[in-house]
Amino acid sequence: MNILNTMIKNFIITAWRSLKTNRVFSFINVFGLSVGLACCMLIGAYLYQELTYDRYAVNANQLYRVELHSNGNNSAADFPSVDVAVGQGIKNAFPEVLDFTRLTRRGPVFVKYAQNEFKENAISIADPNFFRLFSIPVIEGDGKTALTEPKSVVITKAFEKKYFGSSSGLGKAIIIGNDLVKVTGIINELPATSHFHADAFISMATYVTPNSRQTWSNVGYFTYLLLNKNADPKKLEAGFPQLVAKFVVPEIQHDMGVSLSEAQKSVNSFIFFLQPLTYIHLHSATKYEFEANGDIHYVYIFGALAIFILLLACINFTNLSTASATRRSKEIGIRKVLGSAKNSIVSQFLVESVMLTFLAMLIAIGLVYLLLPYFNNLSGKQIYIGFFLTLKALIVEIVLTLTVGIVAGTYPAFFLSSFQIISILKGNSGAQPANRAGLRSSLIVLQFAISTALIIATFVVYQQLHFMQDKKLGYDKNQVLVINDTYTLGNNINAFKQQLLNDNRIVSATISGNVPGYNNQGGTEIYVKDLAEKGTRNEIQCGIYWIQNSYIPTLGMHLAKGRNFYPSGPADSASVIINEAAVRDLGFGKSDPIGKTIIRSGQRHFTIVGVVKDFNYTSAKQKIAPLMMLSSNNSNGAIIVRIKTADVHQLINDIKKQWSSYNAGAPFSYSFLDDQFASLYKSEESTGRIFTSFAILALIIASLGLFGLAAFMIRQRVKEIGIRKVLGASTVTIIAMLSKEFLKLIVIASLIAFPLTWYAMHKWLEDFAYRVTVQWWVFLVAGAVALLVAAITISFQSIKAALANPVKSLRSE
Repeated sequence: MNILNTMIKNFIITAWRSLKTNRVFSFINVFGLSVGLACCMLIGAYLYQELTYDRYAVNANQLYRVELHSNGNNSAADFPSVDVAVGQGIKNAFPEVLDFTRLTRRGPVFVKYAQNEFKENAISIADPNFFRLFSIPVIEGDGKTALTEPKSVVITKAFEKKYFGSSSGLGKAIIIGNDLVKVTGIINELPATSHFHADAFISMATYVTPNSRQTWSNVGYFTYLLLNKNADPKKLEAGFPQLVAKFVVPEIQHDMGVSLSEAQKSVNSFIFFLQPLTYIHLHSATKYEFEANGDIHYVYIFGALAIFILLLACINFTNLSTASATRRSKEIGIRKVLGSAKNSIVSQFLVESVMLTFLAMLIAIGLVYLLLPYFNNLSGKQIYIGFFLTLKALIVEIVLTLTVGIVAGTYPAFFLSSFQIISILKGNSGAQPANRAGLRSSLIVLQFAISTALIIATFVVYQQLHFMQDKKLGYDKNQVLVINDTYTLGNNINAFKQQLLNDNRIVSATISGNVPGYNNQGGTEIYVKDLAEKGTRNEIQCGIYWIQNSYIPTLGMHLAKGRNFYPSGPADSASVIINEAAVRDLGFGKSDPIGKTIIRSGQRHFTIVGVVKDFNYTSAKQKIAPLMMLSSNNSNGAIIVRIKTADVHQLINDIKKQWSSYNAGAPFSYSFLDDQFASLYKSEESTGRIFTSFAILALIIASLGLFGLAAFMIRQRVKEIGIRKVLGASTVTIIAMLSKEFLKLIVIASLIAFPLTWYAMHKWLEDFAYRVTVQWWVFLVAGAVALLVAAITISFQSIKAALANPVKSLRSE
């Protein structure tokens, strides 16, 4: 034991001396490894959060969400929610379903208690067993009965403090919208890794009573099933068409006014399916989600980035260690002459590698602390430094350090220990086998291939982002002000609108609860009466906007055919304007849709009076879907105002004063349409910034390695350079000679990166309905950037060597 302790002690002392002696190479290795480890840790924390969503529930692996796939004649849509009766109906039909629970939205809505009144966007409605099935503890009140009675609500601790201060809110009454409800329970904040979040949960019995119609053919209720442990979800799904035939078909026959045989087609087009709870966040991304989910593709991308960045740092270590081997050849020769076995020398260099990596890990933790706010801003997460200091995280960090140290140090250790004594004593240690030089070249190629690929990816992501933001939307989003919560004006809403129009800084104004980019349209099923009578009935899912006749001109939309609504709403109560996507999907072909009748759910008939040109009323990531516009002068929710003024601040202040004069039941709230539009692409902007950050880091790490390697290789050739200068070689010639070999490797790296990155980005772009094509010049620019960075890195050492006095380098000869 004493001998082993002494040996380890000597290993550590020798390693420390070596690190102090080779300060430049040690710094490059430590700094490169530190950056690589810091990036790996940050991305690892992000991936951990993404992959652990919804796993807090005790029975998470037994919980499934019921979803709907609607497959019409010309269109298909997925919905993460179903109708009010579906959960109970499935539970009654299948014994393997132990329980079900439902969740739906209530907000945005104003909440008031005493003098405290705020607009809340996170109010939900839930069944009594919701907290039990999701293992959410009710810390005050009885969790089993808290949501049993109508007009009851469970709130979070933060919500309680916001309205009740330091006193308890349990048992007190608050006003949510127009409902006076009683606080019957308090919970802590929902876990960050939940696919839904809310500040208050109102009892389902408040809105769904025993007398409510129990329907199956609509959506709106997020419904979760608890299956027994032995249940097979696929077998359960196989029985769902029977429920569609029993419950959905009669509703469609009644609501759409079609024959039984026509309604029975719904068995094949109205498809319920189950989504595992733990898959929702990363595998479900419909536009109707409770809140925006993640994407499994980004997990793969960021996981690959973490590996690549760490790989770059490990390559630096391996490259520099093998390249600097000759500097320690005499040390190795003396050790072998004195009887050191190969295993002992291997152990020595592995200890040095691990020490270096542990030092890098300590610095990496400091970098993580400094970079965490920036990374949280990039990723949209809330990761705290304490996460990296938990026992589980520390174990992972220690294992990662040992693994990186051993993996990065294994080849250099065996390479250095393989030096032959005779060769060393003859002074031939500087001559390194071609396969070692080939390995270093291959590693440089790999480093810059990764860096070039990240540069290309960054270009493509930003191209796609700018394409979506600059794409012709079909409406003019600039200089459009949206005044929210106008329903609180009551009967004064039209008077307020007219007062706005009296201001010469306002071009036009319209009232509607449907604003492009807000994803707040309703929905229904429609078909064309004439085509149905001819046997070619195309029933499609269609969005609904309720608008005034001033809506289309205010938003700068254009009619492709027909007319706008008349100023007086009742004259057009049975009229409809549809978009071009609806014309296409309804099956009109080249025939004129104007004057034709469409039928929507409830057997309501509407005459088509106009066709509006397609506009992106949701994100440009999604294909423009069918939309119908119905005339309504009673629609509210927002006033959309087109303005023309350079002093927007003063105009808003003036509008705010006008708003206050009406004693509205809500504070003045507004937004700009172009800001809302930009918010639709936060995910792509974040992705672009992340790619940019990691592309820069990858280039820095690769350049550090190239800098160290170039310094060493030039040091090896210092006498050759001296002789060439004595024989008349110019400085430019020597610089070109030294740079040529390295730059050739960068070109090879670019040629490898080009096809692989093209394929990866082509697959990424497939997720967008409207997308750019990857331009050839992107590859040339990326290759040029990598080449320029490499040239600058190498030239620093090359110029230094070329300008050196040849007398000094030849003096020892």
